[in-house]
Amino acid sequence: MDTDYFIGIAQQALWVLALASVPILLPALIAGVVLGMVQAATSINETTLSFVPKLIIVALCLAIFGGSILVLLMDFTREMFDRIPDLAR
Repeated sequence: MDTDYFIGIAQQALWVLALASVPILLPALIAGVVLGMVQAATSINETTLSFVPKLIIVALCLAIFGGSILVLLMDFTREMFDRIPDLAR
């Protein structure tokens, strides 16, 4: 086994990680920025005002995109298990 094989696996793992986390992190980031601007404009410094909406948005994103994220992770895991015989050579 050469290092290119393992670097390819690491690159694929990072790509799958990015694809799995973006549907959850991006809406949470946008909600945090919008809520931060609202808090700055109104001078409200309540911590639950920013936490609860972000928690609801993350829960909604998990409900909407959770199945596709799970399929993505299962496909990656199957592919890694299929590559195990290549490592024994």
